[in-house]
Amino acid sequence: MTRQKLSSFSATLSRLSETCIVNNKIDPSLYGVYDVKRGLRDLDGKGVVTGLTEISTIISSKKENGVDVPCKGELYYRGINVEDLVAGFESEDRFGFEETVYLLLFGKLPSEKELSEFGKILAAYRGLPRNFTRDVIMKAPNRDIMNCMARSILTLYSYDQEANDTSVPNVLNQCINLIADFPLLAVYSYQAYMHFGHGKSLIMHNPDPKLSTAENILRLLRPDSSYTHLEARILDLALVLHAEHGGGNNSTFTNHVVTSSGTDTYSAMAASLCSLKGPKHGGANIMVKRMFDDIKKNVHDWKDRDEIASYLEKILDKQAFDKSGLIYGMGHAVYSISDPRADILKKYTRLLSEEKGKKKEFALYKDVAEVAVELIGRKRRIYKGVSPNIDFFSGLVYEMLGLPDELFTPLFAIARIAGWSAHRIEELINGNKIIRPAYTSVAEAVPYIRISDR
Repeated sequence: MTRQKLSSFSATLSRLSETCIVNNKIDPSLYGVYDVKRGLRDLDGKGVVTGLTEISTIISSKKENGVDVPCKGELYYRGINVEDLVAGFESEDRFGFEETVYLLLFGKLPSEKELSEFGKILAAYRGLPRNFTRDVIMKAPNRDIMNCMARSILTLYSYDQEANDTSVPNVLNQCINLIADFPLLAVYSYQAYMHFGHGKSLIMHNPDPKLSTAENILRLLRPDSSYTHLEARILDLALVLHAEHGGGNNSTFTNHVVTSSGTDTYSAMAASLCSLKGPKHGGANIMVKRMFDDIKKNVHDWKDRDEIASYLEKILDKQAFDKSGLIYGMGHAVYSISDPRADILKKYTRLLSEEKGKKKEFALYKDVAEVAVELIGRKRRIYKGVSPNIDFFSGLVYEMLGLPDELFTPLFAIARIAGWSAHRIEELINGNKIIRPAYTSVAEAVPYIRISDR
């Protein structure tokens, strides 16, 4: 329904909205009375255990004399420290995303031959059905690329004769197909929107089977398909670091929940994508970018830490930026002392800033992070420490790569579908019950009143 049609009902809708809010309010004290784990979290912030996984491990604290003590964050993919994984392919000047996807899906590092064969499979699968771009992506473009991708994923169901087959071999085949096609769905959706929504020239390239996923993203996106080696390497690194993060994050847990119902791969991936879209999850990186755009306008001396602190305090006090009281990119649901992904990405962000002549911007990000840690610790009562998360630096990386804001969160999805795929397969193999958490009803019984007496 158009806004014009809705305007004729605005008064009624406003009244109904108020009624909706009043009749859906639950007394906050009842959550304590019934010992409800809000957000599936204990009072100390730890997630309630709802499953087992071997795909990745997150460490944020260690036992000392029987007490959990916060420690430097660690992340493991299939038991391998991500720092070691990155150091391995970086030392050999290789792209690492394809190797990471293999590791997550199959539970082991590939040999040279296995990695080469897997790369060929991804390259062969990297192509949409005939006329799909014209008939699906270009027919109804809009500015929200995540929604465009979700629509495309669900439509791909119609092109798969074995769409409902949930056997592991078939699901694996479907997942590899989607991993290969996500870059095309994202970039082509963006290009269609810019052409039909903003009158920009429409230049669409075909993927190159000889290139890595990161190289193909830059090739597809840029009109002249050019990029530097460092640009492709850092984008590849960002994909590796975003590929997986335990079964408890919102979009991956969504995948487990939806998969447990017995539904098809396309539905499960679309559900995860819609979860990732939210600004409290994958959409946080674009909020960091917008926050820094605001900081750059209002902090006149980027080297003055006192001026930076003064403006960040206004943000925390809901007097500046979006008045949410949040410094985006700071803090994490699990990590406290440090997010290992942010630590790794920070080093390479500095290298890219030197190539791009953006050292002042990098210095500003670094200073904001340091000042924010002190400010948040002083002004907020937090049960654990706070540090920059991966979203804090990824926005700057994407900006320096010249990637449009509209693709920030889709890039997260391009990486994370690797983890979603591994978790879907793990759920299919090990799960035998539909996931159904309990909600306690606190509604009071009321009598039915005949409509003539209301």
